Amino acid sequence: MEKPKKILAVNFGGIGDEILFLPALSSLKKEFPDAKITLALEPRSKSVKDLSNLIDDVICIDIKGKNKYQELIKFVFKAMTGGFDMVFSSGANSLIPLLLFMTGIKKRYGFESGFGNGILSRFLLTKAVKLEKQQYASAMYHELVTPVTDHKTLYPEIDAGDIEKEPNSVLVHPGVSKMSVVKHMVKTWSPEVWAELVKKVLETGKKVYLIGGPDDKDCIEKIVEIVGDVPNFENLYGTTKNIMDLARLTKRAEILICSDSAPMHIGVGVGTKTLALFGPTDEKKLIPENEKYIAIKNTSCTCRPCLWDKRQTTCKELDCLKIDLNEVVKLL
Repeated sequence: MEKPKKILAVNFGGIGDEILFLPALSSLKKEFPDAKITLALEPRSKSVKDLSNLIDDVICIDIKGKNKYQELIKFVFKAMTGGFDMVFSSGANSLIPLLLFMTGIKKRYGFESGFGNGILSRFLLTKAVKLEKQQYASAMYHELVTPVTDHKTLYPEIDAGDIEKEPNSVLVHPGVSKMSVVKHMVKTWSPEVWAELVKKVLETGKKVYLIGGPDDKDCIEKIVEIVGDVPNFENLYGTTKNIMDLARLTKRAEILICSDSAPMHIGVGVGTKTLALFGPTDEKKLIPENEKYIAIKNTSCTCRPCLWDKRQTTCKELDCLKIDLNEVVKLL
């Protein structure tokens, strides 16, 4: 196979999706170290470039905005004129094979999709890869690059620099993405429950740092109000200026406790022991099976996981989020 000089990767989604996509890019870089990689993504996720040296450039396509079809035309034009030798797309939409074909890029790889059980993708793509959703998302994305490389990168890798761990430190990030809130997907505890967990962690003698993004302001303020001004508890809200600041804080911490959200993927990416809260979502798809990365879940709730596969919003009962906090503390 002729070595590509420029590779285009396409992965639309939130910042967590982009972090999960990094192993695929890593294996491509190992196979083609001299190739430049451009990632087409949504504007809200462009900061992933700050977390990895694998990405040489980004193309922002606002496919969820008001001008969706204009944005797709823009994508095709940029892909056509970008001089790319290969393109890999994670999308399973029926239009993806046609869009990739329209770019004129010689080597095109994507998931089987489209009409007639994927016949369109098999006809228009160089290789249509079978989509296996019932696995860790990074592994699912990685299958896209298996036609061109034998390299296998298991987890996202984020280079946050050489940072020493702070002994007995726990970083708590209670927030979820704004998109989850807008879509009525309740995936985290109330501030009151998070505050109770912080108190229990402090009772073990550990130091707790509280952190959150701009959307978490009310939640953070409520937790601080409940916990109060006590020893070994520090509110770091507002101290991070960008996603790399969060990555460095996460790497410094001995343990991260968070919900199913982007900070969880950052925890995995920097190799910090991570306890992630999973209510209605499926931990098998979103966190590696590894003793270092632990899903906090209600094992007695038989209806979970339900979100996405069975329903698009969460139920009112939320039994899946009723978890004994003492059991969580035992995981520290």
